[in-house]
Amino acid sequence: MSQKNTKKQWWIWGISLVLLFSIVLGCGIYLGDYYHADQDAIQAVSSASIEQELPGGHLAFVPDTCVAGFIFYPGGKVEHTAYIPLMRALAQKGILCVLVRMPFRLAVLDMNAADGIQGRFDEVSRWYIGGHSLGGAMAASYVEQHQNDYEGLVLLGAYSSVDLSQTSLDVLSIYGSEDGVMNREKYSAYLPHLPKGYEEVVLEGGCHAYFGMYGEQAGDGTPTLTPQEQIALTATHIFELCKI
Repeated sequence: MSQKNTKKQWWIWGISLVLLFSIVLGCGIYLGDYYHADQDAIQAVSSASIEQELPGGHLAFVPDTCVAGFIFYPGGKVEHTAYIPLMRALAQKGILCVLVRMPFRLAVLDMNAADGIQGRFDEVSRWYIGGHSLGGAMAASYVEQHQNDYEGLVLLGAYSSVDLSQTSLDVLSIYGSEDGVMNREKYSAYLPHLPKGYEEVVLEGGCHAYFGMYGEQAGDGTPTLTPQEQIALTATHIFELCKI
């Protein structure tokens, strides 16, 4: 091999390594930049449920008497513990909740994270699944493949890109009037994907971020509700769906 060709090969290898390093570095920066749970705010919320850590880092919130079970997928790039207040509020109403921990805080990386969770709680006969933002979209995709295992779906600031219109699922869609993150055009376009009789709730003064406690989210609107108020209202609407 000539010296010229050897040099060319070294240049190609060098450029490839630089590109690979840039991609890895970029992914690391992207995945490492996420919304952290507001631990002080979460600690201020009382808990009347028994909390258990499941394999995979999932958290279960078990009430004394269960009305139904609810598996929850967190929003994209949001620390899952930010949703502890919502899970506690639901557990206080008698809903056994399982808060799923997603790899790198992205539900799209493990859409099937709900697999096997129901089998850990034989005392629960009726199950619902849902999520916030990207988590809601992934929960919709999951339940489309497991329709017989769930009574319904809860979408918080989210929409279903899969067609559920011919299913018998009870669907509750909740979003804040000041939500500046959710794509409203896509939300409206995908409404026909929901089953007939779905329920839509617009929380006046609510925003995208306040379904959890992780502070403000880039691009969001200005809420007039507090996180505690939005979470309490959301828990009430979910309970009304699950108690049927």
